[in-house]
Amino acid sequence: MEQQKNKIVIHTCCGICSGYPISYLKDMGYQVIAYFYNPNIYPQEEYQKRLEAERTLCKHLDVELVEAEYNPEEYYEFVKGFETEPEKGKRCDKCFELRLKKTAQYALSQGINEFTTSIVISPHKNFVKLSEIGDKISKETGINYLAIDFKKKDGFLKTNKISKELGLYRQNYCGCKFAMKSHIFTS
Repeated sequence: MEQQKNKIVIHTCCGICSGYPISYLKDMGYQVIAYFYNPNIYPQEEYQKRLEAERTLCKHLDVELVEAEYNPEEYYEFVKGFETEPEKGKRCDKCFELRLKKTAQYALSQGINEFTTSIVISPHKNFVKLSEIGDKISKETGINYLAIDFKKKDGFLKTNKISKELGLYRQNYCGCKFAMKSHIFTS
């Protein structure tokens, strides 16, 4: 497949987190493709609310949204053995790895050479850790991981402003049933 120039696939976790990163990438000159792959989100009703917010955002920003299959069993299988890990522990790393790997595989299937994620905009997420996971996947797939700390220069405030202006759904936990149980608020 011919290499696509100036295109990037961004893994999006929710409308709140992806507003500013998508805008930022567009300002950099990229043609952005939002890839919504989040089999970790529990329950399915929560998944649908976040997907609907992402649809609203992408329509507003005029970017293509690719809705990957919602397959929670794939997530549970991938994090098997890490269910009792604390938030920000190894289970979360595995979850990030799964979602970023699928994003890179999608980019590869489309002939796109770069991928990134909106997850890093959250002040509750570790930019260095996510960049290490992205770099590892980059080496495995040959697709460049663009490590941008979107929370710099008030990125988190800017993304919240975009989501408030659009009236996007605002979740109060990261997404998986394990985070829901621990009442960790990440957005």
